[in-house]
Amino acid sequence: MESSHTLLAAVLLWLHLFLILIVTARAKVPAIIVFGDSSVDAGNNNQVPTIARSNFRPYGRDFYGGKPTGRFCNGRLATDFISEAFGLRPFVPAYLDPAYNISDFAVGVTFASAGSGYDNATSDVLGVIPLWKELEYYKDYQKRLRAYLGDGKAIDTLTNALYIISIGTNDFLENYYVVPQRRIQYTIDAYQEFLIGIARNFIVDLHSLGARKISLAGLPPMGCMPLERAENLANACMETYNTVAMSFNAKLSDLVVKLNKEVPGLQLVFSNPFSVLLQMITNPSLYGKSYI
Repeated sequence: MESSHTLLAAVLLWLHLFLILIVTARAKVPAIIVFGDSSVDAGNNNQVPTIARSNFRPYGRDFYGGKPTGRFCNGRLATDFISEAFGLRPFVPAYLDPAYNISDFAVGVTFASAGSGYDNATSDVLGVIPLWKELEYYKDYQKRLRAYLGDGKAIDTLTNALYIISIGTNDFLENYYVVPQRRIQYTIDAYQEFLIGIARNFIVDLHSLGARKISLAGLPPMGCMPLERAENLANACMETYNTVAMSFNAKLSDLVVKLNKEVPGLQLVFSNPFSVLLQMITNPSLYGKSYI
């Protein structure tokens, strides 16, 4: 899991930066605000009763001080690098981490929870923070930010901040293909449409709360995750899962186009890590590696 998340973080970093620089060219970005799953959780799960934690070694061995923080990687996440690239802090702290307060969160915060998904049922699998609760934490954050900065500066921060959403893999790998309930209710295509509806509502709600610049991440080639490869013959990627990821990414891309047309003032971009990450896995020699 560690190597897959580290690699995914690198891919997401460059894709996010490329798209973000287009959308926010010459624009001030006073804060990075993050929602999602383990790809962007900086330690929120340390504060909830779940086994989905990474607050132990070897996680964090390359982070400041060499200590595990709750990030599902050996060092920093893509969102940490993005924050630094915009001249902010070199890492984005978790909202529930008691080591930080509103003065830290004023320039960056993540509400993400490892194991979460668009579907509330996904977060129930491992007892983590559902996406709707992440939004509730964001509302609480807004109140605290206004009290700390004053209404005017807080509104400016919330309006000009860069919002990053990275979520969705667990809906399939930890829920649909593992727990029978959703498979009984939906075909795989219908389930994707169900998730797209949730994604749409979440983005619209986020916009109504003041968000304008939003980067929405697609799914990686989830059939190539270490566990999925280990369960497949010859350690090969599970193509069925990869096909689903491509299909879902196409639906997310269509959603982005529609919302940019329908929602006034919204600057929504879609960052798709699928092809780049798949190339890294299938052709590691191109990146100076013998195996990924």
